Amino acid sequence: MAWNQPGNGNNNDRDPWKNQGGRDQGPPDLDEAVRNLLSKFGIGGSGKKGGGSSSSGGGFPSKGFGIIAVLLVVVWFIAGFYTVKEAERGVVLRFGNFHNLVESGLHWRPVFIDSVETVDVSNVRQFQSEGFMLTQDENVVHVELDVQYRIINPRDYLYAVENADNSLAQATDSALRYVVGHTTMDEVLTVGRENVRTNTLELLENIIAPYQLGIQIVDINLLPARPPEAVKDAFDDAIAAQEDEQRFIREAEAYAREVEPLARGQVRRVLQEAQAYREEQVLKAQGEVARFNELLPQYNNAPKVTRDRLYLETLEKIYANTAKVMVDVEGSNNMMYLPLDKILEQQRRNTDSSSSSMSGNDGQNSTSSNSTRSNTSRQSSSTNSTGRTSDRYDGGRG
Repeated sequence: MAWNQPGNGNNNDRDPWKNQGGRDQGPPDLDEAVRNLLSKFGIGGSGKKGGGSSSSGGGFPSKGFGIIAVLLVVVWFIAGFYTVKEAERGVVLRFGNFHNLVESGLHWRPVFIDSVETVDVSNVRQFQSEGFMLTQDENVVHVELDVQYRIINPRDYLYAVENADNSLAQATDSALRYVVGHTTMDEVLTVGRENVRTNTLELLENIIAPYQLGIQIVDINLLPARPPEAVKDAFDDAIAAQEDEQRFIREAEAYAREVEPLARGQVRRVLQEAQAYREEQVLKAQGEVARFNELLPQYNNAPKVTRDRLYLETLEKIYANTAKVMVDVEGSNNMMYLPLDKILEQQRRNTDSSSSSMSGNDGQNSTSSNSTRSNTSRQSSSTNSTGRTSDRYDGGRG
Protein backbone atom coordinates (compact mmCIF):
# COMPACT_ATOMS: atom_id res chain seq x y z
CA MET A 1 0.00 0.00 0.00
CA ALA A 2 1.35 3.49 -0.82
CA TRP A 3 2.40 5.70 2.04
CA ASN A 4 -0.13 8.39 1.12
CA GLN A 5 -3.04 6.04 0.35
CA PRO A 6 -6.30 7.34 1.85
CA GLY A 7 -7.66 5.42 4.80
CA ASN A 8 -4.30 4.53 6.18
CA GLY A 9 -4.23 5.49 9.78
CA ASN A 10 -0.44 5.60 9.93
CA ASN A 11 0.17 8.07 7.09
CA ASN A 12 1.89 10.59 9.35
CA ASP A 13 4.59 8.13 10.19
CA ARG A 14 5.21 7.36 6.51
CA ASP A 15 5.20 10.96 5.29
CA PRO A 16 8.90 12.13 5.07
CA TRP A 17 7.88 15.77 5.38
CA LYS A 18 5.55 14.79 8.27
CA ASN A 19 2.52 16.35 6.70
CA GLN A 20 -0.73 16.30 8.70
CA GLY A 21 -3.29 14.26 6.86
CA GLY A 22 -1.48 14.80 3.56
CA ARG A 23 -2.60 18.37 3.27
CA ASP A 24 0.92 19.99 2.87
CA GLN A 25 3.01 18.63 -0.08
CA GLY A 26 5.87 21.31 0.06
CA PRO A 27 9.64 20.75 0.82
CA PRO A 28 10.92 20.27 4.37
CA ASP A 29 12.33 23.04 6.52
CA LEU A 30 16.05 23.67 5.65
CA ASP A 31 16.97 24.83 9.11
CA GLU A 32 15.67 21.66 10.64
CA ALA A 33 17.43 19.52 8.03
CA VAL A 34 20.78 21.20 8.87
CA ARG A 35 20.22 20.69 12.56
CA ASN A 36 19.47 17.03 11.97
CA LEU A 37 22.67 16.63 9.97
CA LEU A 38 24.77 18.31 12.61
CA SER A 39 23.18 16.24 15.33
CA LYS A 40 24.48 13.11 13.63
CA PHE A 41 28.06 14.42 14.13
CA GLY A 42 27.30 15.28 17.72
CA ILE A 43 27.70 19.01 17.26
CA GLY A 44 24.06 20.03 17.33
CA GLY A 45 20.81 19.47 19.27
CA SER A 46 18.17 16.88 18.35
CA GLY A 47 15.51 19.54 17.84
CA LYS A 48 12.57 17.21 18.56
CA LYS A 49 9.17 18.73 19.09
CA GLY A 50 6.70 17.76 21.81
CA GLY A 51 8.34 18.86 25.01
CA GLY A 52 11.64 16.99 24.69
CA SER A 53 14.98 18.46 25.79
CA SER A 54 16.92 20.46 23.14
CA SER A 55 20.17 22.39 22.95
CA SER A 56 19.73 25.96 23.94
CA GLY A 57 20.32 28.61 21.31
CA GLY A 58 21.48 26.14 18.61
CA GLY A 59 25.28 26.82 19.41
CA PHE A 60 28.26 24.51 18.75
CA PRO A 61 30.04 22.80 21.63
CA SER A 62 33.81 23.09 22.11
CA LYS A 63 34.42 19.64 20.64
CA GLY A 64 33.07 20.73 17.27
CA PHE A 65 35.24 23.82 17.18
CA GLY A 66 38.34 21.73 17.92
CA ILE A 67 37.71 19.40 14.97
CA ILE A 68 37.20 22.33 12.61
CA ALA A 69 40.37 23.97 13.88
CA VAL A 70 42.37 20.77 13.34
CA LEU A 71 41.02 20.44 9.81
CA LEU A 72 41.92 24.02 9.04
CA VAL A 73 45.44 23.57 10.41
CA VAL A 74 45.94 20.43 8.30
CA VAL A 75 44.74 22.19 5.16
CA TRP A 76 46.95 25.20 5.93
CA PHE A 77 49.99 23.01 6.47
CA ILE A 78 49.49 21.02 3.28
CA ALA A 79 48.99 24.19 1.24
CA GLY A 80 52.39 25.47 2.40
CA PHE A 81 54.43 22.98 0.35
CA TYR A 82 55.85 24.23 -2.95
CA THR A 83 58.55 23.18 -5.44
CA VAL A 84 61.34 25.24 -7.02
CA LYS A 85 62.59 23.95 -10.37
CA GLU A 86 66.21 23.10 -11.08
CA ALA A 87 66.87 26.18 -13.22
CA GLU A 88 65.09 28.55 -10.81
CA ARG A 89 65.68 30.23 -7.50
CA GLY A 90 62.95 31.27 -5.07
CA VAL A 91 62.64 34.70 -3.44
CA VAL A 92 60.76 34.43 -0.13
CA LEU A 93 58.83 37.47 1.14
CA ARG A 94 57.55 37.57 4.71
CA PHE A 95 54.75 40.05 5.20
CA GLY A 96 55.89 41.75 1.98
CA ASN A 97 59.55 42.15 2.99
CA PHE A 98 62.45 40.14 1.65
CA HIS A 99 63.26 37.18 3.87
CA ASN A 100 65.67 34.83 2.07
CA LEU A 101 66.53 32.95 -1.13
CA VAL A 102 65.81 29.25 -1.59
CA GLU A 103 67.47 26.79 -3.92
CA SER A 104 65.76 24.27 -6.17
CA GLY A 105 63.79 21.45 -4.57
CA LEU A 106 60.78 20.91 -2.25
CA HIS A 107 60.18 23.60 0.38
CA TRP A 108 57.52 24.69 2.86
CA ARG A 109 56.24 28.16 3.75
CA PRO A 110 53.59 29.38 6.11
CA VAL A 111 50.64 30.34 3.95
CA PHE A 112 49.35 33.91 4.31
CA ILE A 113 52.65 34.82 5.99
CA ASP A 114 55.28 34.06 3.35
CA SER A 115 55.01 34.36 -0.42
CA VAL A 116 57.47 32.99 -2.95
CA GLU A 117 58.42 34.25 -6.42
CA THR A 118 60.60 32.06 -8.65
CA VAL A 119 63.17 33.40 -11.10
CA ASP A 120 65.00 31.48 -13.86
CA VAL A 121 68.74 31.98 -13.29
CA SER A 122 70.22 29.29 -15.56
CA ASN A 123 68.94 30.01 -19.06
CA VAL A 124 70.39 32.82 -21.15
CA ARG A 125 67.92 35.44 -22.25
CA GLN A 126 68.29 37.74 -25.24
CA PHE A 127 66.71 40.68 -26.96
CA GLN A 128 67.50 42.97 -29.89
CA SER A 129 67.97 46.71 -29.98
CA GLU A 130 67.71 48.38 -33.37
CA GLY A 131 67.00 51.68 -35.04
CA PHE A 132 68.27 54.39 -37.38
CA MET A 133 71.17 56.21 -35.75
CA LEU A 134 73.27 59.26 -36.62
CA THR A 135 77.01 58.68 -37.05
CA GLN A 136 79.90 61.03 -36.36
CA ASP A 137 80.12 62.12 -40.01
CA GLU A 138 76.39 63.00 -39.99
CA ASN A 139 75.17 59.95 -41.88
CA VAL A 140 72.18 57.81 -40.98
CA VAL A 141 72.66 54.06 -40.60
CA HIS A 142 70.39 51.26 -39.46
CA VAL A 143 72.03 49.28 -36.64
CA GLU A 144 70.88 46.07 -34.93
CA LEU A 145 72.39 44.73 -31.72
CA ASP A 146 71.68 41.34 -30.17
CA VAL A 147 72.16 41.24 -26.37
CA GLN A 148 72.48 38.04 -24.34
CA TYR A 149 72.23 38.21 -20.54
CA ARG A 150 71.68 36.04 -17.47
CA ILE A 151 70.10 36.75 -14.06
CA ILE A 152 72.65 36.36 -11.26
CA ASN A 153 70.80 38.02 -8.36
CA PRO A 154 67.04 37.27 -8.22
CA ARG A 155 66.41 39.75 -5.39
CA ASP A 156 67.93 42.71 -7.29
CA TYR A 157 66.29 41.58 -10.51
CA LEU A 158 62.81 41.65 -8.93
CA TYR A 159 62.98 44.59 -6.53
CA ALA A 160 65.97 46.86 -7.32
CA VAL A 161 64.09 48.50 -10.20
CA GLU A 162 60.53 48.37 -11.41
CA ASN A 163 61.28 46.39 -14.59
CA ALA A 164 64.83 45.11 -14.99
CA ASP A 165 64.35 43.88 -18.57
CA ASN A 166 62.99 47.21 -19.73
CA SER A 167 65.76 49.09 -17.94
CA LEU A 168 68.38 46.92 -19.64
CA ALA A 169 66.81 47.55 -23.06
CA GLN A 170 66.84 51.33 -22.52
CA ALA A 171 70.44 51.26 -21.29
CA THR A 172 71.47 49.20 -24.34
CA ASP A 173 69.82 51.63 -26.74
CA SER A 174 71.52 54.55 -25.03
CA ALA A 175 74.97 52.93 -25.11
CA LEU A 176 74.64 51.89 -28.75
CA ARG A 177 73.55 55.33 -29.90
CA TYR A 178 76.43 56.95 -28.01
CA VAL A 179 79.04 54.66 -29.58
CA VAL A 180 77.60 54.96 -33.09
CA GLY A 181 77.41 58.73 -32.67
CA HIS A 182 81.19 58.80 -32.06
CA THR A 183 82.02 56.50 -35.01
CA THR A 184 82.06 57.18 -38.73
CA MET A 185 79.69 55.39 -41.05
CA ASP A 186 82.46 53.53 -42.90
CA GLU A 187 83.72 52.09 -39.62
CA VAL A 188 80.23 51.01 -38.59
CA LEU A 189 79.66 49.28 -41.93
CA THR A 190 83.11 47.70 -42.45
CA VAL A 191 86.35 47.72 -40.49
CA GLY A 192 85.15 49.29 -37.22
CA ARG A 193 82.40 46.82 -36.36
CA GLU A 194 84.44 45.02 -33.72
CA ASN A 195 85.38 48.30 -32.05
CA VAL A 196 81.72 49.32 -31.97
CA ARG A 197 80.76 46.02 -30.34
CA THR A 198 83.53 46.21 -27.74
CA ASN A 199 82.89 49.83 -26.85
CA THR A 200 79.13 49.24 -26.57
CA LEU A 201 79.62 46.27 -24.23
CA GLU A 202 81.98 48.24 -22.00
CA LEU A 203 79.71 51.28 -21.86
CA LEU A 204 76.60 49.17 -21.21
CA GLU A 205 78.21 47.45 -18.23
CA ASN A 206 79.21 50.83 -16.80
CA ILE A 207 75.65 52.16 -17.22
CA ILE A 208 73.82 49.29 -15.50
CA ALA A 209 76.33 48.86 -12.66
CA PRO A 210 74.88 51.61 -10.37
CA TYR A 211 71.31 50.34 -10.80
CA GLN A 212 72.10 46.82 -9.49
CA LEU A 213 69.75 45.07 -11.89
CA GLY A 214 70.99 41.63 -10.85
CA ILE A 215 71.83 40.96 -14.51
CA GLN A 216 75.11 39.83 -16.09
CA ILE A 217 75.80 40.61 -19.76
CA VAL A 218 76.98 37.40 -21.40
CA ASP A 219 77.73 38.77 -24.86
CA ILE A 220 76.51 41.21 -27.46
CA ASN A 221 76.58 40.72 -31.21
CA LEU A 222 76.51 43.59 -33.68
CA LEU A 223 74.45 42.46 -36.64
CA PRO A 224 75.33 43.70 -40.17
CA ALA A 225 74.52 47.40 -40.37
CA ARG A 226 73.10 48.87 -43.54
CA PRO A 227 72.56 52.36 -44.90
CA PRO A 228 69.17 53.73 -45.90
CA GLU A 229 67.65 52.15 -48.99
CA ALA A 230 68.03 55.36 -51.03
CA VAL A 231 71.84 55.15 -50.96
CA LYS A 232 72.28 51.42 -50.54
CA ASP A 233 73.74 50.82 -54.05
CA ALA A 234 76.39 53.50 -53.65
CA PHE A 235 77.45 52.16 -50.29
CA ASP A 236 77.60 48.62 -51.67
CA ASP A 237 80.08 49.85 -54.28
CA ALA A 238 82.10 51.63 -51.61
CA ILE A 239 82.18 48.52 -49.44
CA ALA A 240 83.27 46.40 -52.42
CA ALA A 241 86.09 48.86 -53.12
CA GLN A 242 87.22 48.71 -49.50
CA GLU A 243 87.17 44.92 -49.58
CA ASP A 244 89.29 44.98 -52.74
CA GLU A 245 91.68 47.34 -51.00
CA GLN A 246 92.05 44.99 -48.07
CA ARG A 247 92.53 42.05 -50.44
CA PHE A 248 95.29 43.86 -52.32
CA ILE A 249 96.95 44.79 -49.06
CA ARG A 250 96.93 41.16 -47.91
CA GLU A 251 98.32 40.01 -51.26
CA ALA A 252 101.10 42.59 -51.03
CA GLU A 253 101.91 41.50 -47.50
CA ALA A 254 102.01 37.87 -48.63
CA TYR A 255 104.35 38.79 -51.49
CA ALA A 256 106.57 40.74 -49.10
CA ARG A 257 106.71 37.77 -46.73
CA GLU A 258 107.71 35.59 -49.68
CA VAL A 259 110.35 37.89 -51.23
CA GLU A 260 111.92 39.29 -48.08
CA PRO A 261 113.39 35.95 -46.86
CA LEU A 262 114.90 35.35 -50.31
CA ALA A 263 116.48 38.79 -50.32
CA ARG A 264 117.80 38.29 -46.83
CA GLY A 265 119.25 34.95 -47.89
CA GLN A 266 120.96 36.51 -50.87
CA VAL A 267 122.38 39.28 -48.69
CA ARG A 268 123.67 36.69 -46.25
CA ARG A 269 125.21 34.68 -49.08
CA VAL A 270 126.94 37.74 -50.56
CA LEU A 271 128.28 38.66 -47.14
CA GLN A 272 129.60 35.16 -46.63
CA GLU A 273 131.22 35.15 -50.08
CA ALA A 274 132.83 38.51 -49.35
CA GLN A 275 134.05 37.22 -46.02
CA ALA A 276 135.49 34.12 -47.69
CA TYR A 277 137.14 36.22 -50.40
CA ARG A 278 138.68 38.50 -47.82
CA GLU A 279 140.05 35.58 -45.85
CA GLU A 280 141.33 34.03 -49.06
CA GLN A 281 143.17 37.19 -50.07
CA VAL A 282 144.56 37.65 -46.60
CA LEU A 283 145.82 34.08 -46.48
CA LYS A 284 147.19 34.38 -49.99
CA ALA A 285 149.04 37.57 -49.08
CA GLN A 286 150.38 35.93 -45.96
CA GLY A 287 151.58 33.00 -48.08
CA GLU A 288 153.31 35.36 -50.52
CA VAL A 289 155.00 37.12 -47.64
CA ALA A 290 156.15 33.81 -46.19
CA ARG A 291 157.39 32.69 -49.63
CA PHE A 292 159.29 35.95 -50.09
CA ASN A 293 160.84 35.61 -46.66
CA GLU A 294 162.07 32.12 -47.59
CA LEU A 295 163.28 33.27 -51.03
CA LEU A 296 165.23 36.29 -49.82
CA PRO A 297 168.19 34.36 -48.32
CA GLN A 298 168.52 32.30 -51.54
CA TYR A 299 168.49 35.45 -53.64
CA ASN A 300 171.20 36.97 -51.48
CA ASN A 301 173.37 33.87 -51.99
CA ALA A 302 172.81 33.49 -55.81
CA PRO A 303 171.11 36.55 -57.30
CA LYS A 304 171.41 35.61 -61.00
CA VAL A 305 170.19 32.05 -60.66
CA THR A 306 167.33 33.03 -58.48
CA ARG A 307 166.34 35.85 -60.81
CA ASP A 308 166.34 33.58 -63.88
CA ARG A 309 164.28 30.97 -62.08
CA LEU A 310 161.71 33.55 -61.02
CA TYR A 311 161.55 34.88 -64.57
CA LEU A 312 160.96 31.44 -66.05
CA GLU A 313 158.34 30.55 -63.50
CA THR A 314 156.54 33.80 -64.21
CA LEU A 315 156.55 33.17 -67.96
CA GLU A 316 155.33 29.63 -67.37
CA LYS A 317 152.34 30.96 -65.46
CA ILE A 318 151.64 33.52 -68.17
CA TYR A 319 151.86 31.05 -71.06
CA ALA A 320 149.73 28.55 -69.20
CA ASN A 321 146.83 30.99 -69.33
CA THR A 322 147.55 32.44 -72.81
CA ALA A 323 146.82 30.68 -76.11
CA LYS A 324 148.56 33.28 -78.30
CA VAL A 325 152.20 34.37 -77.89
CA MET A 326 153.87 37.37 -79.52
CA VAL A 327 157.72 37.08 -79.76
CA ASP A 328 159.86 40.12 -80.46
CA VAL A 329 163.07 39.21 -82.37
CA GLU A 330 166.12 41.15 -81.27
CA GLY A 331 167.63 43.34 -83.96
CA SER A 332 164.64 43.07 -86.24
CA ASN A 333 161.46 44.92 -86.83
CA ASN A 334 159.53 41.69 -87.23
CA MET A 335 157.49 40.10 -84.48
CA MET A 336 156.78 36.39 -84.39
CA TYR A 337 153.28 35.12 -83.72
CA LEU A 338 152.84 31.67 -82.20
CA PRO A 339 149.24 30.47 -82.46
CA LEU A 340 149.45 28.00 -79.63
CA ASP A 341 145.68 27.52 -79.60
CA LYS A 342 145.68 26.46 -83.23
CA ILE A 343 148.66 24.17 -82.70
CA LEU A 344 147.09 22.49 -79.70
CA GLU A 345 143.76 22.17 -81.52
CA GLN A 346 145.49 20.57 -84.54
CA GLN A 347 147.32 18.14 -82.30
CA ARG A 348 144.08 17.20 -80.60
CA ARG A 349 142.37 16.60 -83.94
CA ASN A 350 145.22 14.46 -85.17
CA THR A 351 145.19 12.45 -81.99
CA ASP A 352 141.41 11.92 -82.22
CA SER A 353 141.56 10.91 -85.88
CA SER A 354 144.45 8.51 -85.33
CA SER A 355 142.75 6.82 -82.39
CA SER A 356 139.41 6.50 -84.21
CA SER A 357 140.86 5.19 -87.47
CA MET A 358 142.20 1.60 -87.19
CA SER A 359 143.16 1.18 -90.90
CA GLY A 360 146.73 2.60 -90.57
CA ASN A 361 146.57 4.85 -93.68
CA ASP A 362 150.16 5.79 -94.74
CA GLY A 363 149.08 9.11 -96.18
CA GLN A 364 147.46 10.15 -93.01
CA ASN A 365 150.46 8.97 -90.97
CA SER A 366 152.84 10.98 -93.16
CA THR A 367 150.63 14.01 -92.90
CA SER A 368 150.58 13.58 -89.17
CA SER A 369 154.35 13.22 -89.10
CA ASN A 370 154.85 16.33 -91.23
CA SER A 371 152.45 18.21 -89.04
CA THR A 372 154.26 16.98 -85.96
CA ARG A 373 157.59 17.96 -87.37
CA SER A 374 156.23 21.34 -88.36
CA ASN A 375 154.88 21.82 -84.88
CA THR A 376 158.20 20.68 -83.44
CA SER A 377 160.09 23.12 -85.57
CA ARG A 378 157.76 25.89 -84.59
CA GLN A 379 158.19 24.99 -80.95
CA SER A 380 161.94 24.93 -81.31
CA SER A 381 161.80 28.27 -83.05
CA SER A 382 159.69 29.53 -80.19
CA THR A 383 162.22 28.11 -77.75
CA ASN A 384 165.08 29.81 -79.53
CA SER A 385 163.19 33.03 -79.60
CA THR A 386 162.44 32.62 -75.93
CA GLY A 387 166.07 31.99 -75.25
CA ARG A 388 167.04 35.08 -77.10
CA THR A 389 164.43 37.04 -75.31
CA SER A 390 165.72 35.65 -72.04
CA ASP A 391 169.24 36.63 -73.00
CA ARG A 392 168.06 40.08 -73.92
CA TYR A 393 166.18 40.26 -70.62
CA ASP A 394 169.29 39.15 -68.75
CA GLY A 395 171.39 41.52 -70.69
CA GLY A 396 169.04 44.32 -69.98
CA ARG A 397 169.07 43.56 -66.31
CA GLY A 398 172.83 43.00 -66.34
